Amino acid sequence: MRTALILVAAGRGSRAGGDIPKQYQKVAGIALARRSLQPFLSGLDLSSIFIVISPEDHALAAIAFADAAAHIHFVTGGATRQISVLNGLKALGPDTQRVLVHDAARPFVGDGEIAALLALPAGISATLAAPVADSLRRVNGAVSEPVDREGLFAVQTPQLFDYAEILAAHRAADTANRDDFTDDCSLMQWRGHQITIVSGSKDNFKITNPEDFLRAETMVSMQSSAPLPDVRVGQGYDIHSHGPGDHVTLCGVKIPHSRGLDGHSDADVGLHALTDALLATIGAGDIGTHFPPSDPQWRGAASRIFLEHAAGLVRQAGGTITLADVTLICEEPKIGPHRAEMTRIMSEALQIAPSRVSVKATTNERIGAIGRKEGICALANATVVFTAKHG
Repeated sequence: MRTALILVAAGRGSRAGGDIPKQYQKVAGIALARRSLQPFLSGLDLSSIFIVISPEDHALAAIAFADAAAHIHFVTGGATRQISVLNGLKALGPDTQRVLVHDAARPFVGDGEIAALLALPAGISATLAAPVADSLRRVNGAVSEPVDREGLFAVQTPQLFDYAEILAAHRAADTANRDDFTDDCSLMQWRGHQITIVSGSKDNFKITNPEDFLRAETMVSMQSSAPLPDVRVGQGYDIHSHGPGDHVTLCGVKIPHSRGLDGHSDADVGLHALTDALLATIGAGDIGTHFPPSDPQWRGAASRIFLEHAAGLVRQAGGTITLADVTLICEEPKIGPHRAEMTRIMSEALQIAPSRVSVKATTNERIGAIGRKEGICALANATVVFTAKHG
């Protein structure tokens, strides 16, 4: 499903103090709002990202999100959070199916929490929420009484909604001059929708006061003081049978041959396998997820397009490709004479040094379908290092 993100960053945050709105104040050198966006750039296949900002903050926002400018759009907010969210919803494309709404003052939402929301079926309204741990008392003047905390949850963001339903709810509230809803779930309940609770973490707190910035600085320090290495290795495999034709395309090189390879695109088993290996490092499905063979626009397409797309997704998620290794398995044609050109094409497509690209070939010793020259297959491994801490 096409899921968009609205990051709400139009408030003033006066309780946090400071000379600028709290979302642009820095936590360990990075603007708070930029930190709150980061988990959503970590391999999620979002259709669009809109950041709702105050009309007074365009210069601050441009600086804070400069490194993510290629992935985001700004939209001007309103006098209240509710109006700001409505403005963000109106900016989304009509093909949007679901929307995540997240506060720019929550920088520590985890990847797993976002994934749990996105795993819900279509049409569900949901929010992250954490059980209330503190003892509670209701105070009336000098008199107080305990409040049973059983079943009480602290509501967080992001919150997930069907796009058409949340847009209709906001428009209805606007028509009714209702601007008193504390969050989007409250507004949806007003419209009769049930809200599903997805377990959140106490770390996903909202920065409100100056002491919250100190807590955030401490958390970042603890996360970065002894970071675990995040090295991921993805594997890919592809096979195509021989068919009519006068050449085969392997690792981007067109090689004259007595037969071609059957496939919806150019049937380049090497680049197909490597594309799947790269997608595996960010949990982004396989090549068919992004380029369905049922889509006629990919008929005969050069597989370099697929590889460059996968490499771009890896970089967007904060990854650095350190090795691309492809093994071609065929009885013929000979691969050795074309290895240098294959390496050059792959290194350019991946934007890495040729020394980080490996192309090998072997036969199947005349065993099985490959050995009988009925087709060609490829195995691939991709190694990616993620230096940023996500979630």
